[in-house]
Amino acid sequence: MNILVKILKQKEKEVSSLKRRYTLKDFKVSPFFSNIGWSLMNSISADKNLSIIAEVKKASPSKGLIRENFNHLEIAEKYFNNEVNGISILTDKKFFQGDIKFLQEIAAIKSKPLLRKDFIIDELQVYEAKASGADVILLIAEALSKSRIKELSKTAFNVGLEVLLELHSENQLDKIDFGINKLIGINNRNLENFATDLNTTLRLKKLLPDNVVVVSESGISSKDDIRKLKDADVNAVLVGELLMRNDIDTKLSELKSWCKSES
Repeated sequence: MNILVKILKQKEKEVSSLKRRYTLKDFKVSPFFSNIGWSLMNSISADKNLSIIAEVKKASPSKGLIRENFNHLEIAEKYFNNEVNGISILTDKKFFQGDIKFLQEIAAIKSKPLLRKDFIIDELQVYEAKASGADVILLIAEALSKSRIKELSKTAFNVGLEVLLELHSENQLDKIDFGINKLIGINNRNLENFATDLNTTLRLKKLLPDNVVVVSESGISSKDDIRKLKDADVNAVLVGELLMRNDIDTKLSELKSWCKSES
């Protein structure tokens, strides 16, 4: 059983539990639910530099514990102070040691758009994301059918959330309606074995329409990686492990210098 299949089986159990505990009405009473969201699309599009989505990430299935001295609020504050374009927050507990509470608590102090990064397969998770202060949700094309991508995207848009729709191979391209989903993530990590290859972004970017905003995700760790992505006209990078394994202020300053436009 590959990792993605294992994660999705667990997620089905979690969704069943979520439905036993909450309804849409429960989420609608959250103060965040009626708030107007912060646009990650606008934050990226308004930046002449390669945009940065910085990730709050404690662990992963492939690497185990990534940051031992982990305080989600301190990390988020550093990201906000360094003026990143958005923050990605892992909320999956079992495989990434994340928590929906991380999102809720960071949302209370946010000054940039927040992405809920999880394996979303049901509408109630979308409502939970909105009620917890997210501005954007991640949908993974490989984990969803074409019709489910459309349904979950529509649900997100209806409650004022943006969608970062992620793919990692050509096989998922025919699932995507680029007239609906215009914020596209290309995951350099193979979701079957979790190996990374930056060429995934370089290859798939050429197959996407010119009018979509493209985010390269995973395995980005050097100035040369950033140069290749800039040359490929990628709009943003999502970076987690590079920041989590180093002094955040120092490494983020370096990353921003790499991402700066040369024109």
